[in-house]
Amino acid sequence: MNSLDGIRILDLSRVLAGPWCTQNLADLGADVLKVERPGQGDDTRRWGPPYLKDAQGRESNESAYYLSTNRNKRSITCDISQAEGQALIKRLVPHCDVFIENFKVGDMARYGLDFDALKALNPRLVYCSITGYGQTGPYRERAGYDYAIQGTGGLMSVTGERDDLGGGPQKVGVAVADLFTGMYATVAILAALRHAERTGEGQAIDMALLDTQVAMLANLGATYLVGGRYEGKVPGRMGNAHQNVVPYQVFEVAPATPGARDYMILAVGNDSQFAKFCAIAGHPEWATDARFNSNSLRVHNRTELIPLLEAVFKTRTKTDWLSSLEAAKVPCGPINNMAEVFTDPHVQFREMINHWSHASGGEMDLVASPLKLRGTPVRRDRPPPTMGQHTDEVLHEVLGMDPAELAALRARQII
Repeated sequence: MNSLDGIRILDLSRVLAGPWCTQNLADLGADVLKVERPGQGDDTRRWGPPYLKDAQGRESNESAYYLSTNRNKRSITCDISQAEGQALIKRLVPHCDVFIENFKVGDMARYGLDFDALKALNPRLVYCSITGYGQTGPYRERAGYDYAIQGTGGLMSVTGERDDLGGGPQKVGVAVADLFTGMYATVAILAALRHAERTGEGQAIDMALLDTQVAMLANLGATYLVGGRYEGKVPGRMGNAHQNVVPYQVFEVAPATPGARDYMILAVGNDSQFAKFCAIAGHPEWATDARFNSNSLRVHNRTELIPLLEAVFKTRTKTDWLSSLEAAKVPCGPINNMAEVFTDPHVQFREMINHWSHASGGEMDLVASPLKLRGTPVRRDRPPPTMGQHTDEVLHEVLGMDPAELAALRARQII
């Protein structure tokens, strides 16, 4: 039995933030009905290559991007731009606990599928809207894409190499504003479901990518609000170094192969760890040096300390450093590429790769859910669906539609 068995979600979201949220809920056992437009489906189905290869080795219509965010769901098709499609969604709503959408502000009201309209059909409904800038405010009608949000929300101002070293604004390698918003939406939906269980009342959730990105500035946002704005200091880009902790960055090490370049991470979090590092580095005197014997002093004297560390790191290989530092429990780590990540023995032991047989006939490995619950394990039995794969199944199961009704809707291109 899964944690969310018995919870049904009507998912009208697409691309990333919404599907990431509903994938989390599907992993936990919710029955997620992914509603896609007939003939087109989720935009990310076409965000390739690469595409999954079918049993004959030919490219299917299933992009790796789409597959990464839609496991454990059922796909139905419905054209909500038509009145009959809107009516079909409204028939499904009383049988669902959660409704989630990420259309532009006002679109759902135009279709008669806004919170007030659907609450009248199901007072317990948890209704989650995800937009770039929220349902209110001067930017609410702007299209909110992750890239723009990373810029507007301050993340790109603190990501990338320092300006004095030739750096400039840099986005994160994955769409973190979307992913963060999907995670916060998951939390909000679970809280709203709890409220609905206690009171019988549903509620609307207004999730905005910009709100989430501002929240995820975390310690750097607090650094500015607590001190920087009064001192005229704005946190900037630090490359691979930490704003508030030293030494906490990437260092180049002696190459294992002549002519190559290799790197590793040192992440000293306290003075005791720094002393252990200094002993391993052969310079115990650094730990008692009046310039470096506390983190505050190391931050203040960063420009004096880091060149000393850079020189000593280049005297030994990554393997040598990692084995010594790990034995002393000094936080450190390699910088793995994707191939190294998925062949890492710990990643494999933790079962972070799932193998699936897809309805298209293809075989695939995908990243697994990181959730590990002993009593209510995550679902691993439903691969990402082909478009509309479960339309007839769901409409018969939930609404009792017979083949003639389904055929009539299909003939009118409603499904």
